Amino acid sequence: MLTRAFWKATTERAVRTFAQSTLAILGAGSFGLLDAPWQAAASTGGLAAVLAVLTAIATSGGSEGPGLTETVTKVR
Repeated sequence: MLTRAFWKATTERAVRTFAQSTLAILGAGSFGLLDAPWQAAASTGGLAAVLAVLTAIATSGGSEGPGLTETVTKVR
């Protein structure tokens, strides 16, 4: 958890989770661009990203990666 590789992988996971959650909220209702509930979608995406980071920290005990079964190579 104290490596640069861990935090790089965790940041990538959080950004990916944010984007997926936000798009899921926006796409589920088939909103138009101007009618979309942007604040709710961004809020949901932000919460999902925070949970992704907390999950990575909680499961970081056994390997270098942010997950139980992941191993991240060292960043040069």
